[in-house]
Amino acid sequence: MTEPKINALLDAAEPKTLVEGAYRQLHNNIISGIHPPGEKLRVEHLKDQYDVGAGTLREALLMLVTDTLVVAQGQRGFRVAPISLNDLEDITRSRLLIECTALEQSIKHGDENWESTLIAAFHHLSRVEERIAAGATDSTCEWELRNKAFHDALISACPSRWIQYFQSILYKQSERYRRLSILKQPIVRDVHSEHVILYEAAIARDVTRARSALSEHILRTLDGIKKMPIDFFNGNGKKVA
Repeated sequence: MTEPKINALLDAAEPKTLVEGAYRQLHNNIISGIHPPGEKLRVEHLKDQYDVGAGTLREALLMLVTDTLVVAQGQRGFRVAPISLNDLEDITRSRLLIECTALEQSIKHGDENWESTLIAAFHHLSRVEERIAAGATDSTCEWELRNKAFHDALISACPSRWIQYFQSILYKQSERYRRLSILKQPIVRDVHSEHVILYEAAIARDVTRARSALSEHILRTLDGIKKMPIDFFNGNGKKVA
């Protein structure tokens, strides 16, 4: 299975195969911290948990190796990829380079369909953010989907499929850190205001302002995690400046 096909599995409404279903469940459970960084993923145990055969589970784990969320250890099996501040800084630098370029290209090449897609994505994201601001506690999963849809819409007119693909990998990696941080200590920030500024700059075709807004938006996650308790990276590498 090729890398773009692996990425597409996460966007499907329902899994079409057992491998696809196991891949998506494992992916979500790693991103959300159910399988924490560094955990050994024992096929003989997980196959019962996910109700699939050993061969099916190994295929799903190999797909997650491609996503760099799982590490293959030769004959010793698989582990959830570790985390560290150095890794997050590297992911952030790479995401700034790739995603800001993708946004610039998208703004330059975007047509009315791109604008319509972006307007709709921002509208749906704003609605769920309004509910969360009003105290809704059951909208987190919906927010995650809407947030990804908004970021996807921003760069959807970028003509390079490889830039879009690499952005999707980096987004998943940064999402993993952000969601793990929520389990420890949610980062206090006005994310909706950040989205408003980014949306308004993009829809106005203001490349300079849009790049600046996106850069600040991405860097706030890194800055927030730098302020996390020292045990955030425990067992997965020391938290270093």
